[in-house]
Amino acid sequence: MNRMPFEQPIEHYDERVHSIDEQLCALLRQRKDISNDNPGFPPEDVISKWGLKYNLYEDFLKSLFWSMKTDHYFKPRIEPAGFRKHISILKSVENDDKIYSVTVIRQYENASVIQLHIDWDEARDLPMDLQHHHTFRLFLGEQYDCWQDRAGGSTGHYTYNFNVSPPLPDDLTSMDLVFKEYSDSFMEYPTGLEIVIHIE
Repeated sequence: MNRMPFEQPIEHYDERVHSIDEQLCALLRQRKDISNDNPGFPPEDVISKWGLKYNLYEDFLKSLFWSMKTDHYFKPRIEPAGFRKHISILKSVENDDKIYSVTVIRQYENASVIQLHIDWDEARDLPMDLQHHHTFRLFLGEQYDCWQDRAGGSTGHYTYNFNVSPPLPDDLTSMDLVFKEYSDSFMEYPTGLEIVIHIE
């Protein structure tokens, strides 16, 4: 999914705060390094204390710390370009009356695209206002950047689309495609479900 390009909302900038803004950037970097990029979220009573101490709105501070937790969503992503070929996979795993399958991998010059298909008995579907789909994350090892590009489906079927960079090799023998399920779109809360598609 493409992000909308950022446009500076106003032209005004008070140059007297330039050095402070740079210090903020340095402190953000230090915060990421010290916490191993997993700082968590300050307790509500701590945020309240800081709000009073520095005369800042609590909801503003909550929003600020939340945005710092989600900085990985702003990582530049490669858009697949230069289609090369399809690699046939045709593998599936059954779990809790659902079939999880990967049929093909699309190979591009700069990336690969993997679709996880989920199928189930449509009689089990809840009404649309109650139906809730969890989200999945793809793990292929530290050398690959994997991100969910889009997802969608209909009665009895759902598909998650993942982009992978750099592109996977054409020979995928002995590779495991590991899909982990999360109950929230920010992938903070794993459900414990892990689907492993083994390519022979």
